[in-house]
Amino acid sequence: MSEFPRTIVGGVSLPRLIAGTNWFLGYSHTSTAKDDFIKEHQTRERIAAILTVFLERGIDAVMAPLSPHLEHAIQQAEDRAGRGMIRILTPSFNITPGGDPANEPEPVLDRTRELGATFCLPHQCVTDALIDRMTHKIRDIDKYTRLIRERGMIPGLSTHMPEAVVYADQTGADIATYIQLYNAAGFLMQVEADWVMKIIHEAKNPVMTIKPLAAGRLLPVVGLAFVWNTIREQDMVTIGTTTPDEAREVIDLSLDMLSRRAPDIKLQATRSKASLV
Repeated sequence: MSEFPRTIVGGVSLPRLIAGTNWFLGYSHTSTAKDDFIKEHQTRERIAAILTVFLERGIDAVMAPLSPHLEHAIQQAEDRAGRGMIRILTPSFNITPGGDPANEPEPVLDRTRELGATFCLPHQCVTDALIDRMTHKIRDIDKYTRLIRERGMIPGLSTHMPEAVVYADQTGADIATYIQLYNAAGFLMQVEADWVMKIIHEAKNPVMTIKPLAAGRLLPVVGLAFVWNTIREQDMVTIGTTTPDEAREVIDLSLDMLSRRAPDIKLQATRSKASLV
C-alpha cells in the first residue's frame, strides 16, 4: 500500500493528513455529556488501535496537547506499527506574571521536549491572547520561538484568529507553520470561509488546517471535499476519529479526493432509503 502524500514543514517530511486528538481526550465541542462519554470510552488501548491505523497507512504525525495518557497510547501504537510518530504538540503556559510556577514557559516547554515534540505550536489560548490588532504584531512571539528553538523543537503557532497568520508573516516571525481553523460550515471561524481560504493561499509557510468536519457537524465526504479541494499542495488537514474504522474511512476518502475520484464508500442503510436501491 502506497504512502499517504507528504509535504515538507521546517525541513521535516510530514503526511498531509494529521491525526487529531480531540476525540481521544474529550473535547467534543458538543456538550459536557459527550465530553464525558469520550473520556470514559477512549482507553489507552482504543486510542492506540486508532493511531495504529494511521501509522499503517503512512500517516505518522499526531497533533495534541501535553498528555501523558495520550503519549502512552502513541508509544503503544508505534510498537504495534513498527514506526515512529511525529509529535506536533500545542502547550499552553503563563503569559502574565503571578501564575503557577510550574506553568511558566520554560518548564512547560521542557515538558514538551520531554514528550518528544518535533513541532511546538503554543496553543490558541496563548497565541490569540498575544495578538495586537492595533499594531499588527504578536507580542513576545520572538521570545517564545527562541525558547522553543533552544530546546531543539520547530516553532509554529496555533490560532483561531486569521490575523495570526498575517501578522506572523508581516513581521517575519520565526514560524514554520500555523494551525488554522478551516471548514465549510464556518464553525468557530471568526471570518467567512472565503477569507480564510485567501489567507491560507497567501501564507508564507505550510498551513495545518483543523476541524474539517466542524466537530462532527459535517459529513466526512462533505467536509473533506471542501478542504482538500481548496488548500494548497503544501498544506495539511488534521482530523480526529473515534474508532479504527472511522480512521480508515477518512483516509480512504482523503485519498479519493486528492486523486479527484468519486468516493466509493459504503453508505448508511436505513428503511427510508430502501426505495433508492
